[in-house]
Parts: sequence; C-alpha cells; structure tokens
Amino acid sequence: MKHSGVIMGWLKRLKSWIKDDETPWCGTFVAAVMQEAGLPYPSMYPRAKAWAEYGANLRSTHVAPGAILVFVRDGGGHVGFYVGEDATAYQVLGGNQGNSVSITRIAKNRCIAIRWPRGEPVLGGPVRLAANGELSRNEA
Repeated sequence: MKHSGVIMGWLKRLKSWIKDDETPWCGTFVAAVMQEAGLPYPSMYPRAKAWAEYGANLRSTHVAPGAILVFVRDGGGHVGFYVGEDATAYQVLGGNQGNSVSITRIAKNRCIAIRWPRGEPVLGGPVRLAANGELSRNEA
C-alpha cells in the first residue's frame, strides 16, 4: 500500500510513533501546522480530543481565524482550524476531511472545545459566511 509522502513527512518531523497514513490524521495535520508556525502542540496530538485541553479556551463569541476547533463524531473526535461560520456550522480547515486537507462545514453543536495557543494574541474575531455546502457527518 502506498502512503502519502506529505503525511509521512509530517509524521517524521513530529517524531511520531505512527508509521502509516491509515491512522486518522486530523490531529497530525494540526500539529504539523503548529510545528511549522513554531508553536507548541500536545504530546498526544494524534488524538483529536487531546486538543480540547490545549492552550487557552476561547468563547464562541470571541473565536477568530486559526482557532483550534475540537468536535465529537461517531467513533472519536475531529480537530481543525476555524475559517468562519454560518448560523449552524463552522467552516473548518482540516486534515482527513474526505481523506484530504480541505475546508468543510461541521455542525456547531458537535463542537466541544475552541482553543488558542496560550500567550499568543487573538487576532480578529468571528467571520460570518454564507451557508454553502452540505454538513460533514464523519470526517474520516
């Protein structure tokens, strides 16, 4: 089986114990972005729900582009970056969304945490977008 060179590169740079891209990799994508930005990331970054304790909490009224959003889903969790929102969903830049890096709509009622790197200034605020596209139900 051929694995993605990009994902395998992220795993190598993160010194991961994971050796393939068959393991859900949304947390790996977020950790790779954080590492590239010179920011810390949790030691258990592959577990999406581990990001629910990362950094500092943001209220939904103070969410800003780049905030880390953590969601529940059947079989586990999902993590990605806030891009914007409509009345019922967040637009999320994430990995392992349809087995790719993409922006997808995820229902707000699935969000269990909104996080920001501790000590970093929160720049911007909520971004209101039109409700385009179907809601994602399972980000695998």
